[in-house]
Parts: sequence; C-alpha cells; structure tokens
Amino acid sequence: MADVALVLIAGSLLARPLRRLRQPVVIAEIAAGIALGPSLLGLLPGDLPQTLFPDAAREHLLAIAEVGLLVFMFLVGWEMEGGALRRRRGAVAAVSLSSMAVPFAMGFGLAAVLYSRHSEVDGETVPRLSFLLFLGTALAITAFPVLARILVDHRMQSTPVGTLVLACAAVADALAWTVLAVVTAVVTADGPGGFLGMLAGLAVFMGLLVLVVRPCLARWMRGAAGPGRSGGALLTVVFSGLLLSGWATSWIGVDAIFGAFAFGLVTPREPREVLRRRLREPLERTGGLLLPVFFVVTGLSVDLGALGPDGVLELLAIIAVACAGKFIGAGVPARLSGCSWAETRQVAVLMNTRGLTELVILKVGMDLGILDERIFTMMVVMALVTSMLAGPLLPRPGADPPTGARVVPPAPAHDDRRAVP
Repeated sequence: MADVALVLIAGSLLARPLRRLRQPVVIAEIAAGIALGPSLLGLLPGDLPQTLFPDAAREHLLAIAEVGLLVFMFLVGWEMEGGALRRRRGAVAAVSLSSMAVPFAMGFGLAAVLYSRHSEVDGETVPRLSFLLFLGTALAITAFPVLARILVDHRMQSTPVGTLVLACAAVADALAWTVLAVVTAVVTADGPGGFLGMLAGLAVFMGLLVLVVRPCLARWMRGAAGPGRSGGALLTVVFSGLLLSGWATSWIGVDAIFGAFAFGLVTPREPREVLRRRLREPLERTGGLLLPVFFVVTGLSVDLGALGPDGVLELLAIIAVACAGKFIGAGVPARLSGCSWAETRQVAVLMNTRGLTELVILKVGMDLGILDERIFTMMVVMALVTSMLAGPLLPRPGADPPTGARVVPPAPAHDDRRAVP
C-alpha cells in the first residue's frame, strides 16, 4: 500500500514541471516510474529500489498493474470509432498503412543487426524471426490515447491535421495490435498445429464477441442506461466483461490485453452521453489510479547505467530509426494527399508518439522472453523520447493555425490518457 502511495505522489510531483515543458501527465508518470528504479534511485547508496519495492511487494504490484492495463486497453478499443475513417478515406488509408509499414521494415532491418547482441534471455535462445518481428512491430506503433491528449492540449483536435491524425492513429493501432497478436501466437504456439489452433481459438472468440456479446450488450445497455437507472450495474457488467475477455484470450494462449481490447471494440457506444458519465469516466478514474503502478513496475526493469558505450550507440540507432520511420512513413503520404508542408510536419510528429502503448507492447515482449533487459531499457527510453518530442515541435496553443483549420477550446479532462470522442 505504501508503494502505491509513493508511485502516485512521485507522478504528481513530476507532473507540474513537465507540464511547463508541454508534456501530458502520462509522460510525468512514466518518468517517475523510471526514476524510482535503478536508473536514478538505484544510484544512491543502500539499494533503495529493492528496499522500497521488495520482491514480495512486486508480485502484488504486478497484479494491480495488470488490472490497470486491461482497463486501459478496453478504453483504447472502445474509443476507436469509424466516423473519422469515412472522411478523407484515401489520406487515412495511405498515412496509416505507410506509417506502419515503413517503420516496421526499418525496425525489422535494425533488429537483424542487433540480434546477435540480444539473442539470449535468461540463458534461452530467442528465435531470430520472433525478435525481428517483435522489434519491427514495436517501432511501428503509434500511441492513440496519448496522441489524442496532445491534440486536446494543443487545441488541434478539430483541425484538419487533428482529425486526420486521430483517424490514422486509430487504424494504425488496430493494425499493430493485430500484428502483435499474430507475433505472440507465433512465439507461444507449439509448432504449426498449435499456431493454427490458437488462431482458430481467437477466431471463435472474436466471432462470439461480434455475433453474441455485442447484440446482447446493446439490448441490455439500452435499458440499463435509461432514465432513473443507476450506473452500478452498467459498470459492473462491463468491468466483468473486460476481465473475462482478458482471461479468455490468456487461456487461448494470447496476452490478456488483447481480450480487453477486443471487448472494447464491440461494446456499444450509445447512448453516448449517458455512457460517458456512467461508464467511461469511472473507468478512466480507475485507470488513472492503477496505471502509474504499471509505470513503476516497468521502471524497475529499466537500468540506464547498465547500457555502457555500446548500449548508448544502440539506443541512438533505435531512436533514429524510430523517428525516421515515422517521419518518412507518415510525412510522405500526408504531403502527397494534399497537406501543406507545415501540416505534413505536424502529422509526422504526432504519428511518432508512442508513450504508454509502447510500454504495453514491451511488457508483452518481456513476458514472452523475447527482450532482454538491455534492449527493453533502450525501447522504453525511445518511447519516452519520441513522445516528448511532440510538445516542443507542435505549435503552441493559441498560435495561428494552418489555413483552413478550425480551432476550438480544449475539452475538459481530468486525465491525460483519455482519448477524445
């Protein structure tokens, strides 16, 4: 309990100075998690990370973090809607696909160079293809919720760039989770038969969600969200559903986060205002308290001091490839789709944000035994750097928008992970 309190306080203390640097609160919480680990606190005498977060406590922190992750993934899936995708379909398809394919290919190539130095985890040899596929996927990700928060902070959510980027990030995120599910199945399956069996299990699970769970939920939620009804039953059913969905995909052999994400995709979104008040806001508050625990659990595995000179060079290479892949992959099709040079730069910068979503993917890589602690540390730092670049490189709120843009005041929000509807 004291560890949880320490995590929340540390994130709050860092939030104010980072806000002045135009960074969302989630960046402060990630930085606090790293600071409480061996990278900063571990430099002081007395092995403070082990003293403050002993092994017995870490098991409980992992359980809390897992619940927070499932809530987060449910909200990511629930906030992906098709309205923005139907507008400017050509630009959305070009930017989203290219912003995935180019960094994936570049990451795949970089992973081939780095593999010999990170081919063993805990004495076990990591399959080469698994390492290459996973690193390519990790470099191709865009953090949809963090991106949406940045847009609101910069009053860009209703500009042409904002609506385009939100739609592209939603498509790219859905593609990334699909690719990651396939990679996870490849790594965990016991031969071709096990892989096909896992895919069949996922297909049955998705079929049940779409054909059975979604229509039943829609009928029930229309009554449960009616006038005079409390939100207790609504919240209980949805929260239980996302947990059970996480359990189901875990039982199939794929990480629990995919189940929560899929349940979010099929959960009805109407009546919108009632569900926002009775469902989304309580879940956001829950995630806001639980997710910082995930950041410190992640930070305990990040040790910048252990990288050494060779590790620093690898880190710089990873950051360079990550940025180049997104700038080329998102910028070129945005320019060809009719964006001005200023808008093209903003699209590229925004699609380069990775943030919390990247940490979720890296956690899967650690759980699967694909990433050693050194490459994990480098990827976490890359996620933090690419996300922090957005604030300084975007126009300040209130600055003159590009021609044709419409700026509206930011929506009220209590948490920096929330996507805009």
